[in-house]
Amino acid sequence: MNDGPETPGDRFLMWIDLVGGYRVCLGNEVTLGQPGAPETVDIPIFGDLSNRHARIRRDGECYLIEAIRSVRIDGRPVQGVSVLERDCLIEMGGSVRLRFRSPHPLSATATLEFVSHHQTQPSVDAVVLMAEACVLGPQKNSHVVCRDWTGEVVLYRQSGRIYCRADGPLEIDGVTHPGRGPLARNSRVVGPWFSLSVEAI
Repeated sequence: MNDGPETPGDRFLMWIDLVGGYRVCLGNEVTLGQPGAPETVDIPIFGDLSNRHARIRRDGECYLIEAIRSVRIDGRPVQGVSVLERDCLIEMGGSVRLRFRSPHPLSATATLEFVSHHQTQPSVDAVVLMAEACVLGPQKNSHVVCRDWTGEVVLYRQSGRIYCRADGPLEIDGVTHPGRGPLARNSRVVGPWFSLSVEAI
């Protein structure tokens, strides 16, 4: 995706009111490691990690993890590259633990949820590895579960931009849209039962 003034960019933060904060990565490949590395990592985690500790790659409908340093999946050491199974536990270094979730069977979007106390910079509740769309809603197979919502909101890619779609009118940056509209680098979205913001990194 082009990182122009009209788009949130390849990485952005999503703050969902009364739900939480999420780091959204759009690239097919992301690196995990310590913040402040000489080469910027996509998912910076404060913990006992190397500057570039692991790499996760979306390959069609599956995800692969490459161990640059010590990585275990469900307790088994990773040598080289391994497939990430749905709902597996990723352990990096001595104590960083993440839950890999791929909740929607028809979507390649996945999430990384923190099991250990470690956090990203800035601190978020989870990381979204977004493919073509990200579903926010009350169902357990939503990519981001918003338990008190009465319907679903979908972020999706189209023509190099990120759009937001929901049932009913949306207000994006003060402008009303009939059910869907494009997001800018720093947008505020308000709907009938929800509100959220995106922030460029």
